[in-house]
Amino acid sequence: MKTVLTGASLFALTMLAAATPALAGKSDDTLNIAFTKELENIDGYFNSAREGVIMQRTVWDSLLYRDPETGEYKGNLATDWKWVDDVTLDFTLRQGVKFHNGADFTADDVVYTVNWVADPSHGVKTQRNVNWMKSAEKLGPYKVRLHLKAPFPAAFEYLSGPVPIYPHKYYAEVGPSGMGQHPVGTGPYKVVSVDPGKHFVLEKFDGYFKDSPKGQPKIGHLDIRTIPDVNTQAAELFSGGLDWIWQVPADQAESLKALDQFTVANESTMRIGYLDMDAAGQTGKDNPMTKLKVRQAINYAIDREALVKVMLKGKSKVVNAACFPSQFGCTDDVTKYPYDPAKAKELLAEAGYPDGFSVDFYAYRDREYAEAIMGYLNAVGINTNFKFLQYSALRELRMSQGVPMSFQTWGSYSINDVSAITSEFFKLGSLDSAHDEQVKEWLDTADSSIDPEKRKEYYKKALQRIADEAYWAPLFSYNSNYVFTRDLEFTPTTDAIPRFFQMSWK
Repeated sequence: MKTVLTGASLFALTMLAAATPALAGKSDDTLNIAFTKELENIDGYFNSAREGVIMQRTVWDSLLYRDPETGEYKGNLATDWKWVDDVTLDFTLRQGVKFHNGADFTADDVVYTVNWVADPSHGVKTQRNVNWMKSAEKLGPYKVRLHLKAPFPAAFEYLSGPVPIYPHKYYAEVGPSGMGQHPVGTGPYKVVSVDPGKHFVLEKFDGYFKDSPKGQPKIGHLDIRTIPDVNTQAAELFSGGLDWIWQVPADQAESLKALDQFTVANESTMRIGYLDMDAAGQTGKDNPMTKLKVRQAINYAIDREALVKVMLKGKSKVVNAACFPSQFGCTDDVTKYPYDPAKAKELLAEAGYPDGFSVDFYAYRDREYAEAIMGYLNAVGINTNFKFLQYSALRELRMSQGVPMSFQTWGSYSINDVSAITSEFFKLGSLDSAHDEQVKEWLDTADSSIDPEKRKEYYKKALQRIADEAYWAPLFSYNSNYVFTRDLEFTPTTDAIPRFFQMSWK
């Protein structure tokens, strides 16, 4: 259930702030942070949570680093890189880098990490992040050759994000569970204690290499706790027990901003919300979603502008295509479906449903958004039977037998490339509800071409057909509200990865 800061609770928080001495993080150089969701395993290859992505960038390094402002790829653990051919990349590695346990970083670590995660038998959770790599070989102490299974022009984007490099001897000894309990990386912060799902304590790694494009960490300690309730987080902000919280719902963020005691910042994220419809008839050929006019009607039935303005607020925006606008290959030049309930009813009648129909409607998060969407559908005669499940349960149900309609979200793991979203769901995989061979063919071409203009051309073809066929009802982009002490210098980025290593005290 959604928690709301009422006037009474805000008054109580204000009284608490006046009565409780602040425990400002600046005084002991500790940034006190709250996560809402539990992170059971800090090993980034074995979790898919946003919190895991953040921890991965904080504790580990990848071969490359993408500047969040310019989009430029910079050398991180690698200093030089080049394509040998369409499926081969050579890297020169940075010398003098140390892991948190004192081990030297060498080519052996890159080769071991790549070969281990590329082996599907090891069960990396998000296979798309690694399954494009075939193997790695050592060319010298600080030279590595990476072999791809097929041309993969988005390689640099992935190598700058979800492919962190692990210490080979240590990981061979402890495996994912050991890495989860006692993480070891080369990153700007090292982990000093782990209480899985509850509490993580990190400290600045004094041995962090000086030329890192991430910069040197400035705050001495990070104390991260899981606090699921937003009101509890807010109370701790007032008492000084926390310095930084995020993903604060719009109404709570507005209430906190009105008190004028903290910095409240809002930024868009790469996560989009959309309706997925069973166009392929996985749940039965008599499923109304198999009819184009029904899917078009659903698109016309929803007032996405109102959802953004009234509910999401901030820097969220209406999304028309099956991708996030900043991603390479994304285009807004697609068929658009403005809010038109009369048109929706007309299309339903033409499809053979003049009196509407009933359908099971699934969701796993943001119940209030889902209920608002269902309200629009009910208004045109589509009676929704709401089924709210855990993410894992809904995902398994979609993969095993399908669902007729579901409210979904996808953040692309902050990968700024269309392959991380459109190709994830429209290439006949277990979560593809369209099963359109033509779309898959175009996406295959775009995913494998090293010619940027050809990639854009074929992504555009695919995205236009997805919109024409109304396989999805793209809705909106998400935003995130950050609330933090005024002592902290922090600027959020659109990839929704707060870089603790770039934060500082004023």
